[in-house]
Amino acid sequence: MSAPLELVCPAGTPAALRAAVNAGADSVYLGFRDETNARNFPGLNFSRSELAEGIRFAHDHGARVLVAINTFPEAGNSGPWHRAVDSAADLGADAVILADIGLMDYAQRVHPQLRRHLSVQAAASNPEAIRFYHQAFGIKRVVLPRVLTVAEITALNAQVPVETEIFVFGGLCVMAEGRCQLSSYATGVSPNKDGACSPASHVRYVDHGGKMISKLGDYTINTFAEGEPAGYPTLCKGRFSTCGRVSYLFEEPTSLNVLHLLPELAKAGVRALKIEGRQRGRAYVAKVVAAFRLAVDAAARGEPVPETALGALAEGGRQTTGVYEKVWR
Repeated sequence: MSAPLELVCPAGTPAALRAAVNAGADSVYLGFRDETNARNFPGLNFSRSELAEGIRFAHDHGARVLVAINTFPEAGNSGPWHRAVDSAADLGADAVILADIGLMDYAQRVHPQLRRHLSVQAAASNPEAIRFYHQAFGIKRVVLPRVLTVAEITALNAQVPVETEIFVFGGLCVMAEGRCQLSSYATGVSPNKDGACSPASHVRYVDHGGKMISKLGDYTINTFAEGEPAGYPTLCKGRFSTCGRVSYLFEEPTSLNVLHLLPELAKAGVRALKIEGRQRGRAYVAKVVAAFRLAVDAAARGEPVPETALGALAEGGRQTTGVYEKVWR
């Protein structure tokens, strides 16, 4: 019998960590309050003392803590990233989530007993790449980029010696993870090195003629009519005028939700289900985690996945199964 699906949940703050654990998370993932993790935003993340307390709380309630150190170290300044790995090991984290090859080498050499997961930022999506990371750096789990169908995940799992983890709910990124540079063109801040896509320091909302304009740096990203929800300005989800037509150029705001696919994903050999949302509050985290806890437990018993009211929490009020159920060619 295969192992039960592990529910991996976001913890952007200590309060969100407690909410996730209390709602039924098997694991929580989080980062330090610096550029070593890919959600480096004001008001988010953990100090060393907060992480120590968070690990104690999670372990007391039977949950695990995974520390995301998933940005790429600055050339000649690997110290902050090395210290992050050291702290995660010293404080008793259950695993670190890494993207950079040099950092994987460091973790393997200095902390060989620390479990290592491959971040989605590494964008490993084929058996050869995944086997390389496993053989070279002892990677135990790979977070798969959101580019594979369920059939492709099934075939992949039959060829790799590691666990796989996939995203099942939350925001989507249209770029190959770990490769996006759009934000840095507008702000000078890279999501891959500085850990911030569309940093809040560069975001402005301007009321103009009864409309709300969202800006990223000097660039207008979107214009919202009166009463229309104003989304966060990211270039990939901006609404622009092209060829005389105003539309979302790269991707429309929508959220991933594959709740009804859980039985298929279990059969595909997936080990862990990841909920996106470290920038979300504890109420959001509690509601989404509780819904997925019910669904995962029902699927494990062979029962139908229960219907949930998660649509209101979806970005733009819209949901998609993304490429998991690819219907185009």
